Amino acid sequence: MEVKIMKILLVCSGGMSSAIVAKALQDAGTKEGLDIQVDECGTQAFAEKVKEDYQISLVAPQIRHRYDVLKASADEAGVPCLLIKPQGYTPLGGPKLLQQIKEELEI
Repeated sequence: MEVKIMKILLVCSGGMSSAIVAKALQDAGTKEGLDIQVDECGTQAFAEKVKEDYQISLVAPQIRHRYDVLKASADEAGVPCLLIKPQGYTPLGGPKLLQQIKEELEI
């Protein structure tokens, strides 16, 4: 049986907090039997990185002011772009963030 990996791109400003959120999201996926790969990048690399076959891109709450620009790049690449709700952007927010993603992707 082939395991389908959900590829997610998480864009943030610095990278410290996003690593914690990425781990929480992967852990939440594992508990639901999902294989989730979360790649992280900064805003400068996003426009190119989002073209690399992702199912969804996530924008960290602290850079919500850049959301429209980032979403335009994601739209151009044909990748849904989601602004993470603050309660999903915490070390314990993995389940909430996974639920937000599932709602957006209708899975």
